[in-house]
Amino acid sequence: MTASVPPSGRVNARRLAQLLGEWRRRGSRHGATDLAAGIRLLVLDGRLPAGTGLPPEREVAAALDVSRTMVASAWDRLRADGLVASRRGAGSWTALPRGAGGGGVLDDSDPPPRVIDLARAVPQAIPGVAAAAEAVLPRLGAELAGHGYHERGLPELRERIAARYTERGLPTSPGEVLVTNGAHQGFALAVRLLTGPGDRVLIEQPTYPNAIEAVRAAHAIPVPVAMTEHGWDLDGLEATLRQAAPRLAYLITDFQNPTGFRLDEAGRERLGAALRRARTPVVVDETQIELDYTDGPAPPPLGAFAGDLVLATGSAGKSHWGGLRIGWVRAPAEVVNRLLAARRGLDLGSPVLDQLVLAELLAGSRNALGERRAMLAARRDALATAVRTQCPDWSFRSPPGGLSLWCRLPAPVSTRIAAVAQNFGVRVVPGSFFAPHGGLEHWLRLPFAEPEETLVEAVRRLSLAATSVAESRTPDTENGPIPVT
Repeated sequence: MTASVPPSGRVNARRLAQLLGEWRRRGSRHGATDLAAGIRLLVLDGRLPAGTGLPPEREVAAALDVSRTMVASAWDRLRADGLVASRRGAGSWTALPRGAGGGGVLDDSDPPPRVIDLARAVPQAIPGVAAAAEAVLPRLGAELAGHGYHERGLPELRERIAARYTERGLPTSPGEVLVTNGAHQGFALAVRLLTGPGDRVLIEQPTYPNAIEAVRAAHAIPVPVAMTEHGWDLDGLEATLRQAAPRLAYLITDFQNPTGFRLDEAGRERLGAALRRARTPVVVDETQIELDYTDGPAPPPLGAFAGDLVLATGSAGKSHWGGLRIGWVRAPAEVVNRLLAARRGLDLGSPVLDQLVLAELLAGSRNALGERRAMLAARRDALATAVRTQCPDWSFRSPPGGLSLWCRLPAPVSTRIAAVAQNFGVRVVPGSFFAPHGGLEHWLRLPFAEPEETLVEAVRRLSLAATSVAESRTPDTENGPIPVT
């Protein structure tokens, strides 16, 4: 099958030769294969976009100093793979393969496959959000008679958030809760309040990429402590607290993003003691606390061991819906007051309607949260099965909670796979995004927030991308700005 659409732009033979660079790998006997592999690489990593017109075979042969027969043979291989299309009178141009077999190309009559976004680890809304929004309309009417500014947050919502912490074993009053525009704003406020330019902030490696950016935005210095294959390196954390004297720490002790580890009670007790000795405040990211797929009791919050040094952040984004841009900070009342003062330079409070909706959901969402956990656990298992089947040389552990598999690749090709995967209709975040100084090229985060059939299709496309990288030895490519959640 050939595409019916002629090329919209062209590359000349000289430029094509420059793009190919040192394309020969295995000597003259394999020239056609190597040339086809070089063109395949340029197409799949986007340097020859689909629809780019190719120069005539004789011009390519002259520019590369090879026979026209070799070029024709390479073009035949690429046509068979669906990476080159030709039409009499219009010449040849690049294309993207359709489906696993590569038997065909994408053109204007073929709608492009939906891009599967695995960069955002956020599921769809929990059931009941629309009903909650309708239920709070009478209370919204009462709020309309006032000015609408609640800098600390609606009293009703703060009471319910405080009650949740008390139930978990950390007695909390509404005065110890500040409602924010998402948990990330809470962390950004803490960094703004507690650090200055050049101060060190202890973080895990890997960790949430947006937290790294928040530290950098405050002109502070992220100091990573590597996670181990079993979880936290408590010896390393203790040593870093002693030697680096960080002004602040940022940790995710419940279903760590991206590894999925959870710190047990003994580990929390030891970590809390180390933080107290160093007098280091810590922001504990609890955005995934509700996504626990185990039946056993949860360990107490870190605040039960480190006391007033802990600022706990949470949000509705993972548990209820990302569109409810409501989060919170649980901290000593004096710290809440200081955070509030720091916040006035950024905004003056969170949307009232969103707060009313979340308060309504917190009042009656226990069953819905149970259903959400069951759904996500099934998606986790479906993704795990798909990876084992389609990418058998990738390894991972099935996390007890959270939203992602942290997959170890057989080679340091995470950035390469992420770059090429976009051409197969998948957006995925390379491991390097989860470290302040890059690296982690053996790792790839795969969220399981999407429906099961979508996850299976995503892994199929990723396996194609991984095969392409392995065959073409794709060089590192810039991913550009990928929104990560």
